[in-house]
Amino acid sequence: MNAPVEQPLTFHPPSDDGGLAKRLRAAVRGDVLFDRASRGRYATDASIYQVMPVGVLVPASDDDVRAAFEICGELGVPMLARGAGSSQCGQTVGACLVVDHTKHLNRVLDYDAHAQTVVVEPGVVLDALNTWLRPHGVWFPVDVSTSAQATLGGMAGNNSCGSRSIAYGNMVHNVEAIDAMLADGTDARFGPEPAMEASAPRVRELVAGLRAIGERERDEIAEKVPRVLRRVGGYNIDVFNPQSERPYTRDGSVNYAHLLVGSEGTLGVITEVTLRLHPQPEAVSAAICMLCAAIRLVKTLSRTIAVYSSGPVTPSRCQTPCRSWWPNDSHSRAVSTSTERPHSSSSESSPVTTR
Repeated sequence: MNAPVEQPLTFHPPSDDGGLAKRLRAAVRGDVLFDRASRGRYATDASIYQVMPVGVLVPASDDDVRAAFEICGELGVPMLARGAGSSQCGQTVGACLVVDHTKHLNRVLDYDAHAQTVVVEPGVVLDALNTWLRPHGVWFPVDVSTSAQATLGGMAGNNSCGSRSIAYGNMVHNVEAIDAMLADGTDARFGPEPAMEASAPRVRELVAGLRAIGERERDEIAEKVPRVLRRVGGYNIDVFNPQSERPYTRDGSVNYAHLLVGSEGTLGVITEVTLRLHPQPEAVSAAICMLCAAIRLVKTLSRTIAVYSSGPVTPSRCQTPCRSWWPNDSHSRAVSTSTERPHSSSSESSPVTTR
């Protein structure tokens, strides 16, 4: 008996946008794209999924996003903020109005050398930011593999990690504050708990509710949330009682921005992100080892990290390449480790890379 033919899951946005395109064009300065070719371009991302959006908005300012919020709310049309579309799980496609921040909302807004923070719009690309920061001797180290395309807004939405997360943490460990528009149109700034006391009444009410939920579900969160270093799936509901091996904040305090990190745009649309920066490493080195058994790989890696950790350099990443790198030995494994020597304030030498 022949197996039944599987039918693909298909989304069918309404053929009539209900006047959405007309109203958007009258309210915004940015590009309003409802033609089939433009919608087709935004129907895909780096994932296997393909979903035709209702339309696309390329906002010229935050006012455009705010206007779209109001119009979509009245018409019942969902909105989806999009960065580079480099995610692999379909986060940036949907039967909705896609809002592309990358063309215009891509500025570095502020840099504080003393606090080592920078404020960026969500459409800033990671490589562009680090190029801008290089003359200042600092960088943003959440180095995802798609750094030439990935935007900081999308990275905050995904809680991106990068290959150096063992040294610098995930996105959530490097975000100081987030400015966002909430579903009801409220503009809110989320950051350290003491700073939230100066927020508008609507935001203070929301924060108080979040705190109450965190206290009420404290035991359940402690029991169910995985205690792993690179936990990027789901909301960071343990901000009040962190379960990660690495605390969210240096002093163990609560930062409400960390609830938005990893929320995939479901809690609000990001308008600004305040990032924590790090000094550029003075030197970087790498080592590649070939091993014939997995157990040797683990033992060798443990010893390597122990040796490096006791010296003037710090392990920053570890990668295990595919065995196809070594076609002549099907039993071999390879491990690549990178180390960094922290920047010394007394040194005036430029960063050096050794291979």
